[in-house]
Amino acid sequence: MKKWIPLVVAAAVAVAGCQSQMSNTQKGAAIGAVAGALLGKGTGDHDKSRYVWGAAVGALAGSAIGAYMDRQEQQFREELQGSGVEVIRDGDTIRLQLPSNITFASDSAVIASNFNPVLNDVARVLNKYEKTTMVVEGHTDSTGSEEYNQRLSERRALAVSNHLNSNGVDSRRITALGFGESQPVASNDTESGRQMNRRVELRIVPNRAQ
Repeated sequence: MKKWIPLVVAAAVAVAGCQSQMSNTQKGAAIGAVAGALLGKGTGDHDKSRYVWGAAVGALAGSAIGAYMDRQEQQFREELQGSGVEVIRDGDTIRLQLPSNITFASDSAVIASNFNPVLNDVARVLNKYEKTTMVVEGHTDSTGSEEYNQRLSERRALAVSNHLNSNGVDSRRITALGFGESQPVASNDTESGRQMNRRVELRIVPNRAQ
């Protein structure tokens, strides 16, 4: 599986970059389709189904989705209060925004040791709510070369993904992607803006019944 990660990242970034007029929901669906197709490449039918986007234990339908995500959001807020992690609700999606200044040392993809307990809390909640899948996104500011920032964002996303997996989160539920400097949330012209752009985000979505 590991040898296909660069392909997943490259293809997903191409989707996100080229389809600038797509909504976030449409981008997520497109990225998921790319990830599912590539992660299944070169495997048998059994392995292919294992890695298709959205594979998880159980699924949700109808009004159950909102209530399920409400409970998960509340638990994230309780567990992560005062941690520096921002919990953001966007429709049926929950976003966890992890600023790089508390998650990683400068210019490093090694998770800061004092942040490990926070990620352990994140994993604990994820393990209680198995009917969701997530994209772990790495983002950087525009300092340095575009190529370097892309690699750093990928490494940071993988570091967070691997930590969650080592704490029991099923790898079938996680897709790690790096976006480099391509998706800023603030201006890169100021230090405060650059700090906001240096982040890892977890986008957690319900596994919808077909």
